[in-house]
Amino acid sequence: MTGAYVDSALAHMAEGGPPPFWRHFHWGLFADPEREDDSPERYFAAAEALTDRILAAGRVADGARVLDVGCGFGGTLDHLRARAPHCRTVGLNIDERQLHWARRLLEPAPASPLVAADGCCLPVAGGSLDHVLAIECVFHFPSRRAFFREAARVLRPGGTLALSDFVMAPGALARVAATMAAAGLGEAGWYGYVAKPLTSDGYARLARSAGFTLLVDDDVTAATLPTYPALRRLARGAGDAEGLDTTGGVEALALAGDLQYHVLAFRRQDVQASLRRQSSAASSGVTSGLGSAPRSTST
Repeated sequence: MTGAYVDSALAHMAEGGPPPFWRHFHWGLFADPEREDDSPERYFAAAEALTDRILAAGRVADGARVLDVGCGFGGTLDHLRARAPHCRTVGLNIDERQLHWARRLLEPAPASPLVAADGCCLPVAGGSLDHVLAIECVFHFPSRRAFFREAARVLRPGGTLALSDFVMAPGALARVAATMAAAGLGEAGWYGYVAKPLTSDGYARLARSAGFTLLVDDDVTAATLPTYPALRRLARGAGDAEGLDTTGGVEALALAGDLQYHVLAFRRQDVQASLRRQSSAASSGVTSGLGSAPRSTST
């Protein structure tokens, strides 16, 4: 699920340039979004800050077992290695080319295993992980629902899924769809395949259907807006006219409030505990939200 923006980044690195944003390949979280400064150094610091925000939302602690889905060039794994060195981490990406650069970033220290695989079909044993991360990648997947089901399968009860995604404002579907089409956001656009965004309510429903409880849904759009000038600077430097146009379309949606950037986290439910609670409620004559069914009597 890669697009021309990944091809452009890989070509830049092959020519001797640093990985985009040095380590990270996602939007930034800016502490002072009103300040005019599109320098790569500021962008890098903001990308680090977004990574920290997502790890905090997922309650990732040192010593945990962590899978980074859509690990890109290894920035999050390297970030985790510095801040939580006892975590047992695995990186997964469908694009072997990105994993090649991730291996280079993570050397010479003991590297996390890096696996080429589909985020909707995780090669991981059930219940074997404490945390799953998916930073700014789920909109590239063939199915968010399939990914959520796989994440639920591989997480232990109580484990967390933490991610960032573009979330659609209520009532904005027509405007978002029109802008996505005009900006080439679809099957073969600059950013590759991009699925239609969900609303916050849509994410909550998806989570419940997969066995998750919502922990965090933070709209951080305002703090991410300086990402767009920084991306335009990078696109101009690379001579990527298509990248400039597409990024401008996404920025217009963000500025209008139609397309938001959210940090989300979910806890994997304990299915057995949930069944026990339901059984206990049923035995006491209580049902969730509907009240008790009337008893029939016969004479």
